[in-house]
Amino acid sequence: MALAACAPKAERSQAATDWPVYGGANEGHYSPLSQINEASVGRLGLAWAYDVDTAPNAASAPIEADGVLYFSAGQNTIHALDARTGKLLWKHDTEAWKVAGHKMRSSWGMRGIAYSAGKVFTGTVDGRLVALDAKTGAQVWSVQTLDPKEGSYITGAPWIAGDKVVIGFGGADFAPVRGYVTAYDIAAGKQVWRFYTVPGDPGKGPDGAASDTVMPMAAKTWTGDWWKWGGGGTVWNAMAYDPETDTFFVGTGNGAPWNQKIRSPGGGDNLFLCSLIALDAKTGKYRWHYQINPGESWDYNAAMDMEFAELEVNGKLRSVIMTAPKNGFFYVLDRRTGELLSAEKFMRANWADRIDLKTGRPVETAEARFPDGKAVTIYPSPVGAHSAEPMAYSPASKLVYIPAYDQAKIYLDVPDLKAWRFEPGQIINNGIGVPPPGMTVPPGTSSLMAWDPAAQRKVWSVPTLGPRASGVLATGGGLVFQGQADGLIRVYGATTGKVLWSFDAQNGILAQPIAYSVGGKQYVTVMASWRGSSSTGRKPEWDYYTQKRRVLTFALDAKVALPVNAAMPPPFADDKAFEVEPARADAGKLLFATHCAICHGAAAISGGGAPDLRRSGVPLDAEGFKQLLHEGFLRQNGMPQFEDLADAQIGDIQHYVRQQARLALASGARGEQDQKKAADAQRLHAEQ
Repeated sequence: MALAACAPKAERSQAATDWPVYGGANEGHYSPLSQINEASVGRLGLAWAYDVDTAPNAASAPIEADGVLYFSAGQNTIHALDARTGKLLWKHDTEAWKVAGHKMRSSWGMRGIAYSAGKVFTGTVDGRLVALDAKTGAQVWSVQTLDPKEGSYITGAPWIAGDKVVIGFGGADFAPVRGYVTAYDIAAGKQVWRFYTVPGDPGKGPDGAASDTVMPMAAKTWTGDWWKWGGGGTVWNAMAYDPETDTFFVGTGNGAPWNQKIRSPGGGDNLFLCSLIALDAKTGKYRWHYQINPGESWDYNAAMDMEFAELEVNGKLRSVIMTAPKNGFFYVLDRRTGELLSAEKFMRANWADRIDLKTGRPVETAEARFPDGKAVTIYPSPVGAHSAEPMAYSPASKLVYIPAYDQAKIYLDVPDLKAWRFEPGQIINNGIGVPPPGMTVPPGTSSLMAWDPAAQRKVWSVPTLGPRASGVLATGGGLVFQGQADGLIRVYGATTGKVLWSFDAQNGILAQPIAYSVGGKQYVTVMASWRGSSSTGRKPEWDYYTQKRRVLTFALDAKVALPVNAAMPPPFADDKAFEVEPARADAGKLLFATHCAICHGAAAISGGGAPDLRRSGVPLDAEGFKQLLHEGFLRQNGMPQFEDLADAQIGDIQHYVRQQARLALASGARGEQDQKKAADAQRLHAEQ
C-alpha cells in the first residue's frame, strides 16, 4: 500500500497566532509560525522567566490566547501571565487539595488546560471540571464529573469541541474504575452527553448514556464478573477534535487490573480497552472504533496523542489520524471510517511480530501473555515506547517527531490469580508477580525520533539523557523544540536532526513547549520543572528542595540572563538516638514500595519529583511521621493523607527511611563531595 503525505486542509487555513488548547490549533503540537527559523534561531534568547512558587510541581503544558499565557501548577492552581512580559495577572487556587483526599495518592496535578469563548477550563484531582473567567480568574461554573467515593481523578487536559468542553479521567491503575468521557456546554457547564468506554454491570441495565447502543456489543467481548473490577478503559490523556466532520476522538487506557486473566478470565477482546473511538461531537454517539490491543494485558494504553494529516494512499487522498501508542507500533487510520491503512514498529516490541492489515489485529508472539507461570521480559515496558509526552506532526516536513523510549518489564502472573485484589492506597498493582531473583532488565533509554508516516520509516534519531524527555513542538520555521532531563532545551533541524540551538534551563523538562505570536513577535514558552520519581541518568539528580520551577519564554534578540541556582541539597539527616530495627525496616520497605515509591522513588531515592526523605526537612520522630501521614498537614504541597495506615505501619516506614538515610550517611562525605563537585560544574557551565 503506497502512502504519500500532503498538507492538511485544516492546517493550511488555520490562523497561526495563538495556542489555546493542549495540542495547538490543529491537534498536531505544531505551529506554522516561521519568524524563528533555521537562519534566525541563533538569535533566540530568553525574553522573561517567571518563578513558580506553587508546590509540588509545574510540569504542565501552558496555553496562550490573546496575549495572555495560562498554566496550571501544584494541585490545580491556575495562573495568568502577560505573554510579552511574564507579569502575573491573576492566580486561582481551585483548592483541590482540601477535598481530594485519597485521590491525591496517585496523581500529581494537571498536564494541561484549555481556553475557549473567554473562559479557561481545568480539571481537578478531586474530579471537578472548572471554568474560569479568562480576564479575572473568577470561577464561572464548576461541575463534579466523578464519584468522590471512587479512586478516579483528573490529570489530563480538557478538550474543546465546538461549543462543548470534554473531560476524561484516570485511576484504573489503582482502583476498580469504569472509564467514560463527558461533554459539557461551554456557556453554563450543563452536561450534554456521556460515553462509557467499557460495559457495566449487566444486571443494572442501560446507563442512559450516548454509549448505550454499543454497550451490548462490547459486553460480548468480556467474560466472568468483569464489572466487579470496574474494567478500566479510562480516557486519562489524549483526545482530538475534527471540526470538518464534527468528530470527537478518544484514546482509551488499560484494563483494571492490567492482567486480563484476572478481570476477564475467559479471554475476549474487552472492548473498548486500548482503543481509538470516534464519536459524533454533538451527541456522543458511536461512529467507529479501532482496538490497538485486543485483550490488553501489559498497560499498553492507546491514550497517547493523535495527529491529523492528509496522506495519499494508492493515488487517493485520505484524511488520516495517526498515533504512536505505548505498544511500539505507529498506526495510520482513515479518519472518517477507522480503516487501518498501515502499522509498523517504530521501537523495539517483542510482544508481537506485526499487525495484520487484513484483520487489523496484532500477531502476538508465543510468550507475549507470559503463559504457564513463566517470567518473560517484554518490550516495551508499561512506560511505553511512547508515553504521555506528546509527539508533533509537521505538515511542512511531513514528519512526526516522537519522544521514544526503549524499556522493558518482566511480566508473570501472581501465584494465585483468583485471590488477587486491589489494595487501598497502593501504587500500580497489576496482578503481575514478583520476578525471580537475579532476573532484571537493563536501564531504559530515550531518543527523539523523526518518523515518516507515509513511508512508515525512521528518518533520523538522536539520543536523549535518561528514560524520559519532554513532549515536542514542531514549527513552520523548520524547527523541532524539546526539553530534556539534563536541563537543556534543544532546537533541532526538522529534516536533519542537527542541534541548532540550546539553552540551560537549570531544571529537567517534561512539558512540551508551545509557540505563539503577540504584536507580530513570535514567542516560545516552556515550563521547566522535573516531576520524575526514578533516575534521570543525570548526576546529581534534580533535587526537589532546591530546583527552580520556572516558566521560560524566548524570542529573537532577547537577552535576559537566567539567575544561576547555586543552592545545595540539604544534608542527609539522622536521629542518633533512634535505633533502627532490621525486621521493622524490612516490613517498611514493602510498605514504602506499595504506598510511597511512586513519588519518592525506589529505596527512598527521589528523582526530583518529590522530597528525598533521607534528607533534613522531613520529620525524624514518630509523632511527626504520624502527623504527616495521618493528619495530612502537607496536603497543600501535594503530600497525600494515609489515614488508613496503622500506627505500627507508619513506624515500619519510619524505620525503613531512617535505615536508608544511614546507608547514605555511611557512604561518607565522599558522596556529598562528588555531588558538590557536580553542582559546581553545572554552575560553571551555567555561568559560561
